[in-house]
Amino acid sequence: MTMIKMALRSLIGNGLKTWLNVFVLSFTFVLIIFMQGLLEGWNRQAVTDTVTWEIAGGQYWSQKYDPYDPFSIDSSAAVVPSSFRKEYDAHEIEPVLYAKGTIYPGGRMQGVLLKGIRPDQHLLALPTYLLKADGTEIPVIMGAHMAKQANLKVNDLVTLRWRDVNGTFEAVDIRVAGIFRTSVPTVDIGQIWLPLDELQKMTLQPNACTILITKPEIPIQKLADWPFKDQTELTKQTAAMIQAKSKGYNVFYFIFLSMALIAIFDTQTLAVFRRQREIGTLVALGMTQKQVVSLFTLEGTMNAVLAVIVGAVWGLPLFIIVSVYGIHIPMDVSSFGIPVADKMYPYYTSKLVAGTISFIMVITALISYWPAQKIARMKPTDAIRGKAL
Repeated sequence: MTMIKMALRSLIGNGLKTWLNVFVLSFTFVLIIFMQGLLEGWNRQAVTDTVTWEIAGGQYWSQKYDPYDPFSIDSSAAVVPSSFRKEYDAHEIEPVLYAKGTIYPGGRMQGVLLKGIRPDQHLLALPTYLLKADGTEIPVIMGAHMAKQANLKVNDLVTLRWRDVNGTFEAVDIRVAGIFRTSVPTVDIGQIWLPLDELQKMTLQPNACTILITKPEIPIQKLADWPFKDQTELTKQTAAMIQAKSKGYNVFYFIFLSMALIAIFDTQTLAVFRRQREIGTLVALGMTQKQVVSLFTLEGTMNAVLAVIVGAVWGLPLFIIVSVYGIHIPMDVSSFGIPVADKMYPYYTSKLVAGTISFIMVITALISYWPAQKIARMKPTDAIRGKAL
């Protein structure tokens, strides 16, 4: 307790230099926690939105389906397995059929991916209830970004051309029944959703689908022709992208942390040089050189302790405000293929906060211990005369 009081008295005695070190270190604290919390919030939000809009409990893929080979889409559909009949009738499994098509909005030609789904499905957040036919035209829904690209609005008619399994080209007018907003680009960009039975008739593939979306927590069946993809596998690309972003931010963490640590190292080095007589007197009074080293190390470490306190004073209100109101994204980042909502809400965990504090505490202690090692080579008599270094 005595050493803590001595260390605190020395820090306060340094005046402005101490508080500059503390503020820079507290800024580093807040920056690391804020950015890591933002990335964690983005990760959770992206995964949650992807599950809500596209994945649900997981997906069975047709063995022929390859999402990276667009030329195989028209030939990748297969008949729904009979073992799924009970879940199919109970809407615990929803089939989705993929097909390639072309639309001609305003006389322009634009390639699209057609996705057929049952209008009465309830596994995904898509407003598929709008797909219930109420006229002669086939109703379709699309995302806001797709509608913007094609310059289409609700109730607009547009010509759709496709090719059936026999290679015959057909065309029909479709009506935009609804436009939805989503942060998941894989259900929006370049895609049109229409009733499953209509797309099956159009492509001459009765009872066929490309993927099967499952309800969460239903038993998984192992089928050779229909491999199952769980949520972890289907969201691993998003997780990998966010992890890569996290590594990129480490450069900024390193810069700010280095600034703070250099300032503390400089302060401790000067303290050892200027306080030689004080050190010699302490040793002469009975304090061991090991205890003196511990005292100087404690002084440097207390910079981090004060930084935690100062950072909590101005950083905690910032974290609360941002967590409640979110951070508005001024542009549609999802148009670049990145699942980002209009607002991002950081997510802070006790593990993140405690880990950041512990890491900077340890680094600060090591930086403080390094110049304090010189004290171990001092002779009390030389230190009192001010000639130890």
